[in-house]
Amino acid sequence: MKFFSKVMVGLDLTEMDDILIKKTIVFLEFLGVERCYFLHVSKDLALPSELTQKYPDLLASGDETVEAIIQGKLDEYNFPKTVETEIIAQEGDHPLDTFLRWAKIKDVDLLIMGRKETLSGSGALSNGVAKKAPCSVMLLQEKRPIGLPKKIMIPTDFSDHNHLIYAFGERIADQVNAQLVPVHVYHVPHGYSKTGKTFDEFSEIMKEHGKNDFKKFVSKHNHPDLECTFVLNDGEDVGELLLKEAHKLDVDMFIMGSRGRTKSAAILLGSTAEKLITANNVLPMIIFKQKGENMGFFEALFKI
Repeated sequence: MKFFSKVMVGLDLTEMDDILIKKTIVFLEFLGVERCYFLHVSKDLALPSELTQKYPDLLASGDETVEAIIQGKLDEYNFPKTVETEIIAQEGDHPLDTFLRWAKIKDVDLLIMGRKETLSGSGALSNGVAKKAPCSVMLLQEKRPIGLPKKIMIPTDFSDHNHLIYAFGERIADQVNAQLVPVHVYHVPHGYSKTGKTFDEFSEIMKEHGKNDFKKFVSKHNHPDLECTFVLNDGEDVGELLLKEAHKLDVDMFIMGSRGRTKSAAILLGSTAEKLITANNVLPMIIFKQKGENMGFFEALFKI
C-alpha cells in the first residue's frame, strides 16, 4: 500500500543527517516511496571551515559541493537504488519559506524532518515545517532506535475530521502489524459544582460520556473492538500530558492531524497538535494532512 510516493527529506549537513538517512531507509518500503528529494537550505552555501578541512579536495561551487557530500552519505548507507533520488541545495534568507516552496514545486506527499535531542539546534525549522507544510510531515528523533513502530498512539476527539486521521492510523497500524492506541483527553468543565456533584463525580460523568462517544466513533471503522484510553486533564499542558501517557503506555509513534474544520484551516494545526510537537522530541510523529484541500490557501499565503 502506497501512502506517500514522493518524499522530501530536510538535511542540515550535521551528524543528524546520518541518523535521518538511516531512519528514512527503514521507512521507505512501508511508506511506498518511489521518489525521494533531499533538500538542504542555507543562508550562504559557501562551505564552513570544518567542511573544507574535512573535504579539502572539493573545490566546486557551494551547491555542487553540498550535493556531493549528501550523495556520499547516500552511498555510504546504501540508499536503495530502486528509489529515485534528487539532491537540492538552495540559498535562502528564510529557510522555512524555501522548504515550503520546494514542497509545492516538487508536489511532495510527505516531508521528513529530524528532531534533535542532544545535538545542537533549536528545532525551529522542523517545528515550522510541521505547522505550515501543505502536505503530511514525519518527525524522526535523534536518539530513538531505528525500526518500524509497534504501538501507535492516535489522540482522538471523535470529530468528523478525526475520522480521516483515524482511518489513516488504522491503515498504517495494519500495514506494519502494529497496535493502534486511541487516546482521548477530557476535562471537567468550569461550574461543575453548581450541579451538586463533586469534582471526582463529574470527572466520572465526563469519562462515561466520552466512552459512549468513542463507541459511536469507532463503530464506523475497521477495528470497532479497540479500546480507548481516557486521560483527565486537570490544567496540565496537553502536549506534556500526552507525552507522559505515551511513556506510560509504551507507545513508539504518534499520529495526529490538522484542524481540518475548513479547507483554509487544513494547512494549519490545532492547539493540541502544536503543543505535542513542542513537547515531544523523543518519539517519531506523523502529522497527517489531506493533500490537495489546503493548496489554494497555501498559494494565497505565499502570494503565488
